[in-house]
Amino acid sequence: MKPNEVRQLTDEEITKRIDENRETLGTMKFQKVTSQVENTSQFTKLRKDIARLKTILHERVTKAKAQ
Repeated sequence: MKPNEVRQLTDEEITKRIDENRETLGTMKFQKVTSQVENTSQFTKLRKDIARLKTILHERVTKAKAQ
């Protein structure tokens, strides 16, 4: 997910996506332990998506406090 796409989402949608990605990441970690993960690059992608979502959400909160 690109930053421009994230900026078009509402705060609630961003929070929902963060939760979904965390849940998916947890599931994939469990699958990794049981040797069922085929595409390990998804771990990096999910972690980066979570970080990107949290960064943009934090930017909005900081901007709102500044006003």
